[in-house]
Amino acid sequence: MPDKPSVLFVCVHNAGRSQMAAAWLSHLAGDRVEVRSAGSDPGDQVNPAAVEVMAEVGIDISAEVPKILTVDAVKESDVCITMGCGDTCPVFPGKRYLDWQLDDPAGQGVAAVRPIRDEIEGRVRGLLDELGITAQR
Repeated sequence: MPDKPSVLFVCVHNAGRSQMAAAWLSHLAGDRVEVRSAGSDPGDQVNPAAVEVMAEVGIDISAEVPKILTVDAVKESDVCITMGCGDTCPVFPGKRYLDWQLDDPAGQGVAAVRPIRDEIEGRVRGLLDELGITAQR
């Protein structure tokens, strides 16, 4: 793995789980990890409940927009983490692929999205440990 690993988070709409995961990784790793997120079928906007629950922990994702998953995004990433997008992520040799089984926050209220946010934080912290990067606060 290069000195500065790159991580791609992928979910269907790139509106909830992958946006929260990317925000957590950026927040905890700073500039020590290159972070991307994308969706196999991007939504029109980031889930407002995801924006709200991330704001509760001091992370602003209100300016983020869903992005389409591209082959280049996968090629340029060392680790590709999927979240309920099935087999839509292209597979290339030499990449590390993980599939995080997480509840979908789509259509959920803030109370239902908080535990998803917290589970994502824990998984991102675990990923940082695996990458040998100490989380910052």
